[in-house]
Amino acid sequence: MTIQEQFGQIDIYVFDQILRGNIGRGMRVLDAGCGYGRNLVYLLREGCEVFGVDANPEGVEHVRALASQLAPGLPPENFQVAAIETMPFPDGFADVVICNSVLHFAQDDGHFVGMVKEMWRVLRPGGLLFVRVGSRIGMSFPRVRGNVYEIGDGSEWFLVDEGMLMKLTEDLGGVMVDPLKTTVVQDYRCMTTWVLRKKR
Repeated sequence: MTIQEQFGQIDIYVFDQILRGNIGRGMRVLDAGCGYGRNLVYLLREGCEVFGVDANPEGVEHVRALASQLAPGLPPENFQVAAIETMPFPDGFADVVICNSVLHFAQDDGHFVGMVKEMWRVLRPGGLLFVRVGSRIGMSFPRVRGNVYEIGDGSEWFLVDEGMLMKLTEDLGGVMVDPLKTTVVQDYRCMTTWVLRKKR
């Protein structure tokens, strides 16, 4: 098996958390905004109890098909069409919540905070929240409205900054697992990785 077959198109920062043992076998992992499952191939292979939600029905069907091949014991109902701000899971449900390249689609501050709080709600005490999100850390962008900006390709993204993420960390009572890490893609966009542990 090649590395690509084993890990799929996994985000390098999710891979980093796996290498460090923060995400691994036997954990219940929820991918909030799972898309077509790019971050789930390895986790399905490794025996994680994987769940996912996405607003795109085609993405959810694709992930169900992927899971049926790689982890046939998982029920298809683990993967549902749902909004991140209203997920169909109980409090303290998941050991790990992954949200990769999704939150910059927030419509406004209320929508963004609502999604973050919902992910925090379904995370168990001691669990890990992994977020990779568009930001303004390291580049300037033209403001469209509020915290929505125009990025390099003309798209409109909700962009966070360091102050917003640090305040949210404090408001949630979370513990930073890593310092904020930002990748700047020249003249295009910035992506920041924000990883929190929920206090027990």
